[in-house]
Amino acid sequence: MDWLNSPKKRLSTFLWLVAIHSFFVGLGLIIQIPSVMKYMGFSTCEEHFFPAQGGVFHIVMAVGYALAANNLDRNKCLVIFSIFVKSAATVFLLTYYFVFEQIWSVFVSAIGDGIMMIVILLLWISYSKTLYEKNI
Repeated sequence: MDWLNSPKKRLSTFLWLVAIHSFFVGLGLIIQIPSVMKYMGFSTCEEHFFPAQGGVFHIVMAVGYALAANNLDRNKCLVIFSIFVKSAATVFLLTYYFVFEQIWSVFVSAIGDGIMMIVILLLWISYSKTLYEKNI
Protein backbone atom coordinates (compact mmCIF):
# COMPACT_ATOMS: atom_id res chain seq x y z
CA MET A 1 0.00 0.00 0.00
CA ASP A 2 2.63 2.44 -1.13
CA TRP A 3 -0.02 4.94 -2.21
CA LEU A 4 -0.98 5.54 1.43
CA ASN A 5 2.47 7.02 2.07
CA SER A 6 2.54 9.25 -1.00
CA PRO A 7 0.46 12.47 -1.08
CA LYS A 8 0.74 12.46 -4.87
CA LYS A 9 -0.57 8.91 -5.19
CA ARG A 10 -3.38 9.55 -2.69
CA LEU A 11 -4.55 12.58 -4.68
CA SER A 12 -4.23 10.77 -7.98
CA THR A 13 -6.14 7.73 -6.70
CA PHE A 14 -8.94 9.86 -5.30
CA LEU A 15 -9.26 11.82 -8.55
CA TRP A 16 -9.52 8.52 -10.45
CA LEU A 17 -12.37 7.50 -8.12
CA VAL A 18 -14.09 10.87 -8.68
CA ALA A 19 -13.68 10.38 -12.45
CA ILE A 20 -15.26 6.92 -12.32
CA HIS A 21 -18.13 8.25 -10.18
CA SER A 22 -18.73 11.15 -12.55
CA PHE A 23 -18.64 8.86 -15.60
CA PHE A 24 -21.32 6.56 -14.18
CA VAL A 25 -23.51 9.46 -13.02
CA GLY A 26 -23.24 10.85 -16.55
CA LEU A 27 -24.10 7.49 -18.09
CA GLY A 28 -27.14 7.25 -15.83
CA LEU A 29 -28.33 10.71 -16.85
CA ILE A 30 -27.93 9.86 -20.52
CA ILE A 31 -29.72 6.50 -20.31
CA GLN A 32 -32.42 7.73 -17.87
CA ILE A 33 -33.96 4.40 -16.85
CA PRO A 34 -37.46 5.42 -15.70
CA SER A 35 -37.59 3.11 -12.66
CA VAL A 36 -34.18 4.33 -11.45
CA MET A 37 -35.10 7.99 -12.01
CA LYS A 38 -38.35 7.46 -10.06
CA TYR A 39 -36.45 5.75 -7.22
CA MET A 40 -34.06 8.74 -7.11
CA GLY A 41 -37.07 10.99 -6.50
CA PHE A 42 -37.62 12.45 -9.96
CA SER A 43 -40.96 12.52 -11.72
CA THR A 44 -41.37 11.27 -15.26
CA CYS A 45 -39.39 13.41 -17.67
CA GLU A 46 -41.01 13.80 -21.08
CA GLU A 47 -38.11 15.82 -22.49
CA HIS A 48 -34.86 13.87 -22.21
CA PHE A 49 -32.52 16.39 -23.80
CA PHE A 50 -31.50 18.40 -20.72
CA PRO A 51 -30.88 15.44 -18.40
CA ALA A 52 -28.85 13.83 -21.21
CA GLN A 53 -26.94 17.08 -21.67
CA GLY A 54 -26.15 16.99 -17.94
CA GLY A 55 -24.95 13.42 -18.45
CA VAL A 56 -22.59 14.46 -21.23
CA PHE A 57 -21.30 17.25 -18.97
CA HIS A 58 -20.54 14.69 -16.23
CA ILE A 59 -18.63 12.51 -18.70
CA VAL A 60 -16.63 15.51 -19.93
CA MET A 61 -15.82 16.34 -16.30
CA ALA A 62 -14.79 12.70 -15.75
CA VAL A 63 -12.23 13.18 -18.53
CA GLY A 64 -10.93 16.30 -16.74
CA TYR A 65 -10.62 14.47 -13.43
CA ALA A 66 -8.86 11.58 -15.18
CA LEU A 67 -6.42 13.94 -16.93
CA ALA A 68 -5.59 15.52 -13.58
CA ALA A 69 -5.18 12.10 -11.94
CA ASN A 70 -3.03 10.77 -14.76
CA ASN A 71 -0.40 13.53 -14.55
CA LEU A 72 -0.68 15.78 -11.51
CA ASP A 73 2.56 17.60 -12.24
CA ARG A 74 1.46 18.67 -15.70
CA ASN A 75 -2.22 19.24 -14.86
CA LYS A 76 -2.18 21.08 -11.53
CA CYS A 77 -4.69 23.58 -12.88
CA LEU A 78 -7.20 20.75 -13.41
CA VAL A 79 -6.95 19.84 -9.73
CA ILE A 80 -7.80 23.43 -8.81
CA PHE A 81 -10.59 23.37 -11.39
CA SER A 82 -11.91 20.12 -9.84
CA ILE A 83 -12.14 21.85 -6.45
CA PHE A 84 -14.01 24.74 -8.06
CA VAL A 85 -16.39 22.41 -9.94
CA LYS A 86 -17.21 20.38 -6.83
CA SER A 87 -17.77 23.61 -4.86
CA ALA A 88 -20.09 25.00 -7.53
CA ALA A 89 -21.98 21.70 -7.74
CA THR A 90 -22.45 21.66 -3.97
CA VAL A 91 -23.80 25.22 -3.90
CA PHE A 92 -26.09 24.58 -6.90
CA LEU A 93 -27.50 21.33 -5.52
CA LEU A 94 -28.10 22.72 -2.02
CA THR A 95 -29.75 25.82 -3.49
CA TYR A 96 -31.97 23.71 -5.71
CA TYR A 97 -32.91 21.46 -2.81
CA PHE A 98 -33.75 24.24 -0.34
CA VAL A 99 -35.26 26.77 -2.76
CA PHE A 100 -37.06 24.70 -5.40
CA GLU A 101 -37.70 21.03 -4.70
CA GLN A 102 -36.78 18.68 -1.86
CA ILE A 103 -35.59 15.63 -3.81
CA TRP A 104 -33.61 13.32 -1.53
CA SER A 105 -31.06 12.35 -4.20
CA VAL A 106 -30.31 16.03 -4.89
CA PHE A 107 -29.49 16.56 -1.22
CA VAL A 108 -27.37 13.40 -1.05
CA SER A 109 -25.56 14.48 -4.23
CA ALA A 110 -24.84 17.88 -2.67
CA ILE A 111 -23.35 16.23 0.41
CA GLY A 112 -21.34 13.85 -1.78
CA ASP A 113 -19.97 16.64 -3.96
CA GLY A 114 -19.13 18.67 -0.86
CA ILE A 115 -17.25 15.75 0.65
CA MET A 116 -15.39 15.12 -2.62
CA MET A 117 -14.44 18.82 -2.77
CA ILE A 118 -13.10 18.79 0.78
CA VAL A 119 -11.13 15.59 0.22
CA ILE A 120 -9.62 16.87 -3.04
CA LEU A 121 -8.73 20.16 -1.31
CA LEU A 122 -7.08 18.42 1.65
CA LEU A 123 -5.18 16.01 -0.61
CA TRP A 124 -4.13 18.93 -2.82
CA ILE A 125 -2.80 20.83 0.20
CA SER A 126 -0.86 17.74 1.32
CA TYR A 127 0.57 17.22 -2.17
CA SER A 128 1.40 20.94 -2.54
CA LYS A 129 3.45 20.83 0.67
CA THR A 130 5.66 18.15 -0.88
CA LEU A 131 6.17 20.34 -3.95
CA TYR A 132 7.08 23.29 -1.73
CA GLU A 133 9.53 21.20 0.30
CA LYS A 134 11.26 20.03 -2.90
CA ASN A 135 11.81 23.64 -3.97
CA ILE A 136 13.36 24.78 -0.69
